[in-house]
Amino acid sequence: MLSATHRRMLKVLGATLYSFAACTSAEPEDSTAATSNMAELWEVDFLDDFDRFAPENWQDQLLWVNDEDQCYVRDGAHDTREVSDGTLKLRVVDLGEPVECDNLSKFGDQHPPTQHVAGRITSKNRREFVKGRWTARLRVPDSGQPGMFPAWWLLGARNNEPPVEEEDEDVCWPMTGSGEIDIFEHHSDGGPDHYAARAIKNLGHCGGGDWQQLMHVQAANLAEYHEYAVEWEGADLMFLLDGEIIYRSEGQGGQFPEPLFAVLNFAKINNSPMTTDTWTMEVDWVKHERRVE
Repeated sequence: MLSATHRRMLKVLGATLYSFAACTSAEPEDSTAATSNMAELWEVDFLDDFDRFAPENWQDQLLWVNDEDQCYVRDGAHDTREVSDGTLKLRVVDLGEPVECDNLSKFGDQHPPTQHVAGRITSKNRREFVKGRWTARLRVPDSGQPGMFPAWWLLGARNNEPPVEEEDEDVCWPMTGSGEIDIFEHHSDGGPDHYAARAIKNLGHCGGGDWQQLMHVQAANLAEYHEYAVEWEGADLMFLLDGEIIYRSEGQGGQFPEPLFAVLNFAKINNSPMTTDTWTMEVDWVKHERRVE
């Protein structure tokens, strides 16, 4: 049985291997190809492989959005957040009876009592980066159950939703400074084994975000681990699955010039009854990389 140290070493190796793929490809035929190859070298500037829950990287995020049915809770209460055996587990848990919920909407409305609680963490004010490439390796067993809404996504660092800890966190969604990129979002209404990747199109006013125009829906076996990534390439955003480009969002790279933070959460989007007591999204690691020119 591998020790925790050996597991960590293997995970770090796996998380960085793709970053250096350019260096291990076949020898280029000319100097121009060699220069182009080196230009695509990436350097990892943030990696969390979840050997522990690191408060220097993440904090709980408690808020009520999208009329979601669940209540986000602190500190992994009711097993909604767990770090064990080298992975992060975020869960939706059915408590069987309603409990009070202290989550507030952006308008100050309090979430009504609910029997469903869940985990949501963010790197806001912890790990925020401009452009580059964000990747997470994760899986969601038993996808497609009514109400499932797990996600891995980014928001602009000046977003004015809680937690608000800096004076410049005063920009409403989805204006520049508070823009949104969804790297992985499984909405169970469409059935199992698919996810959406998108940039939210900014319509120029608070609350004005188009979810559909720039969306790509991708088939994948969500019960298996996959690497879900977004990468800036010039004026474009590229969405990747296991290192392969699945969607290029043309012209959207320049629409997100701000530092962005990461969000991992498992929501329950409607009041459909859960067929099991617990849903889980398991995350092996998260990383950000920057290009080395």
